[in-house]
Amino acid sequence: MSSSGIEFVAPRKVVDGPIEVRFPLRPGDRSFVVPGEAVVPGARIAERLRDPRLVEVGAAPVSDDVRPGDRWAPASAGGGVHLRRGHGAATGELLFELGGNWRMAAGEHPEQVDAPIAGVVHEVRPGIGIGVRAEGRVIRGVEALGDPTRGVLAIGVEPGDAAGPGLVLRPGSLDVGLAGTILVVGSRVDAEALTRARAMGLRGVIVAGLAGKERRDFINSEARQRASLHRLPTFAVLVLDGAVRRRIASPIAAVLSALAGREVAIVTDPPALVFDEPSIHIDRPPADLVRIKAGERAGREGRWDGLAGLRRFPGGTFLEAGWVELDSGQRVAVPIGDIERFV
Repeated sequence: MSSSGIEFVAPRKVVDGPIEVRFPLRPGDRSFVVPGEAVVPGARIAERLRDPRLVEVGAAPVSDDVRPGDRWAPASAGGGVHLRRGHGAATGELLFELGGNWRMAAGEHPEQVDAPIAGVVHEVRPGIGIGVRAEGRVIRGVEALGDPTRGVLAIGVEPGDAAGPGLVLRPGSLDVGLAGTILVVGSRVDAEALTRARAMGLRGVIVAGLAGKERRDFINSEARQRASLHRLPTFAVLVLDGAVRRRIASPIAAVLSALAGREVAIVTDPPALVFDEPSIHIDRPPADLVRIKAGERAGREGRWDGLAGLRRFPGGTFLEAGWVELDSGQRVAVPIGDIERFV
């Protein structure tokens, strides 16, 4: 095989180094950490208001040195705070001053936000977010839905072998023994299985592809869950590749298999799986191993076999291509933009 031209193929990191994780804050949310503070998994870092609303600070005195983002509370229960709906005093986050009166964000149903990772707080910006430099290594995804979460990694199906293009995780394959785990499900999962997984106490799901319908159904389910009085534990879906059904890349599948039974975390910004396991040995993938990202052979892996030059593809387009020898032994020309290699 020829390795010439492989430098033109886009590289994809199997495992990346430490990253900065962001936890969003909305107006009215309260941070309990400061820059430079170390956090551990399970530590309370913020308090999120489920139903924030705008509150007018009327005749209550507000000092001249306050600024947007500061916390404020009335001096007494009748401190002159007027709500747009409801009655009584409130405590919240100052937002802006208008006509000599301050407005602030307040609410009555705070929810605790726990850190799923260990790290050091990098910055805290009221109403925007908390930045934490996470310890450990990460496997990056393209999207994460839900809330940051933590659990023991479990393999629902073999991510490299059994998770072929036709496999879809069904609700009947879940059981209560998986409660508290983050489940690797392979190539695809349907919306009903995600709903059942959350109800059974799973903490997350890792999947190669999530179709548009399943994504919309899960987002709608999340909205209903947020509006309920009794919320379930945090739950997240990490999508590794996109919307097209395909198997998990074999180098990433090997890392996931090695992490089975160990605690990991899913974070949403950036979307990634975070793990701090220095004892896990990760083999370097072969230099000529490539994977087809798009087209009719999306998800297929093979060996790079050199440049194929300008080739004509369906639709009458002419693109620079490369030769890929698939696992079946077939040698095909694939647009270079549709190929990725692992580093």
